[in-house]
Amino acid sequence: MRNFLQSAARGRGYIRVMNSKLLPAVVAFALGAGLAHASPEDDRAAVAALDTEFQAAVKQHDAATIDRIQHPHMVLVLGDGRIFTKADHLAAARERKIHYEIQDEEPGTQVVRVLGDTAVVTALLRLKGTKEGVPFDRRVWFSDTYLRTSGGWKYFFGQASLPLPEEYAVRP
Repeated sequence: MRNFLQSAARGRGYIRVMNSKLLPAVVAFALGAGLAHASPEDDRAAVAALDTEFQAAVKQHDAATIDRIQHPHMVLVLGDGRIFTKADHLAAARERKIHYEIQDEEPGTQVVRVLGDTAVVTALLRLKGTKEGVPFDRRVWFSDTYLRTSGGWKYFFGQASLPLPEEYAVRP
């Protein structure tokens, strides 16, 4: 393989890096350029803020913010088995069939776990409002998974519980 690469480089007039002292520097630069990350604490803070921003965008029907935060292949699975995509979220924001009085994480329940380029946010979410005139008021536990991409952290996958009975709607 090495001979092939050297031949290809010579044949095209490229600098022969394979035998040079520049190879370690070139490899380190190429790898480091794509892998530079913030500290885990900075990542946790960034994802926590992004998830809170996402909840506010849903509450306010802010399709532009939802679009910016969600990964193109985002999927949300609800406890009853329903599945929603990014397109579904954007359509719901634009249609405004749901009016939220409350669509917020319960204070002190948010936990963010980060491992490399993946972060998971878990929190208790309170939802209160009306959907097509029918009132609702419930709490659900959710987990939102974020991936680090070249465009920053993106909301990729979510799961939400069924509405919780009041006695279980508190943080353990």
